[in-house]
Amino acid sequence: MIFFALHMAGAVALLLWAVRLIRSGVERAFMAQLRNGVRHSGKTPVLAALTGAAAAVALQSSTAVAALIAGFATAGTIAVPMGLAMLLGADFGSSIVARILLAPLTWPVPLLLICGVALHLRAERADLRQFGRILIGLALVFVSLGMIRDSTEPLRQSGFVEVVANYLASDLMASFVIGAALAWVMHSSVAAVLTYVTFLTEGLIGLPVAAALILGANLGGAVIALTLTRLAGAEARRIVFGNFILRGGGALIALAALVLWAPDLTVLGNSPQGQAINLHILFNLAVPLLSLPLIKPLTLALASALPSGSGASNAPQTALDPAARGDPDRALANAAREILRMGELVHEMLSPSMALFEEWDEAIAARIDKQEDQVDRMHFETKLYIARVQEGRLTTEQSRRAMDIVTIANNLEDAGDKISSTLLDLARRMRTEGLAFSKKGQSDLTDFHDRVLSNTQLALNVLMTSDPEAARQLVEEKDRARLAEQTLQVRHLARLRKGNSASIETSNMHQEAVRALKQINSALSFVAYPIVEQAGDLLSTRLSAPQAGNT
Repeated sequence: MIFFALHMAGAVALLLWAVRLIRSGVERAFMAQLRNGVRHSGKTPVLAALTGAAAAVALQSSTAVAALIAGFATAGTIAVPMGLAMLLGADFGSSIVARILLAPLTWPVPLLLICGVALHLRAERADLRQFGRILIGLALVFVSLGMIRDSTEPLRQSGFVEVVANYLASDLMASFVIGAALAWVMHSSVAAVLTYVTFLTEGLIGLPVAAALILGANLGGAVIALTLTRLAGAEARRIVFGNFILRGGGALIALAALVLWAPDLTVLGNSPQGQAINLHILFNLAVPLLSLPLIKPLTLALASALPSGSGASNAPQTALDPAARGDPDRALANAAREILRMGELVHEMLSPSMALFEEWDEAIAARIDKQEDQVDRMHFETKLYIARVQEGRLTTEQSRRAMDIVTIANNLEDAGDKISSTLLDLARRMRTEGLAFSKKGQSDLTDFHDRVLSNTQLALNVLMTSDPEAARQLVEEKDRARLAEQTLQVRHLARLRKGNSASIETSNMHQEAVRALKQINSALSFVAYPIVEQAGDLLSTRLSAPQAGNT
């Protein structure tokens, strides 16, 4: 039994890692296109749901889509009803992912590994390296499912397993709770469903138990998104809470039907595996089909239950412990935590800033001004703290790290200043003067803002992990942002040539906004440079070509 537990835990761990590997590859290679597609799809609930399904298939996770939508909702670029429709569609998309990954394939594994490793280590283009990561992830999914099947082999005739299976069959509610709990522990409803279906295929559990476990995984998947966004803005929390009500409530209703009427599930397929996964797909298809007409009244109710708050911190806190100044390593770690908090504040400021150009909100503007004051204070205190630390004896490495922290703090303060003194002032002036960007001009700015916001999130990840590959990606994204800015300028000039009156009236403001966003992006991208330089990936003018083993 101990051997089984270790083997099973290792197989599930590999499965979780493989799914994450696929998702991170898609995010790093295609996130800009994915974000742009999701944000522009909120025209009708049906289109929004279809887009959410496609995004979940690409990211291998409805939870990842929930995080993406939550960010858009907080920034004001997706309305709550459309965001909820997308998330319901994403739940359906994640069930399609489970169906795809359960395909009984073993022969492509060596080919996937060979091609994936070769691309990931040798390709010069970033998107090809990430495509290699995706291929490796797919191969490891098939390997992990094979490991789960192998680990269950000795248990098929076990009396203990038979007792457990019989108990679960007699108490489907317990099976449902276990299914939800394991999905939450795994933080992946896809991985949980794959595991449950594999147990069914290997004869460890019966079809009713598998159905209850799968329904529980749907509830657990909704809880995952709920917990991950518990500190997000009110709009984001309304979306995930609405999804929790609809998906989780639907799972409970389906469980009640399973317990009370014991429907014949064998009509769903020719094999137990097919019957279980088809139940999962049909459930996640039925929920959005039945729920789309209820979205508007539900979001109105959620607006009353979860009103918007200021979101501002009342009491300033700091990681700069004066008692640690005598220990340079500890003090520098404290300063690094402080600049991470600065980065999070800058992200909070940037997120809603573009929405102010379309609809002015005095409360949001006041919050951004207050957050800018906090960033200024943290910037000053961090510089002073580092100066006091430098009064002691530092190694060469500690001195370098101290200067990197100060430079990053300077850049974060500059980014915050551009948000409050440029973007906010421009939005305020346009409101006072009764001006508005042209429809295409506003769309271009919103797209560019979203690109910078995505890079800000990547910069925070780099600050937190110091991952060389993520740092390299951030530098590459800075170059892409520069090219995108040039494209926006060309489009703006084309609108001026056509005599677009709105573009003419707001020309200077449009270019100032684009320039400010570019400067914000450049300031935030600096967090990557010390890391890629230390890794030997930075030439005097550009990134060096990727080296084998340096990915």
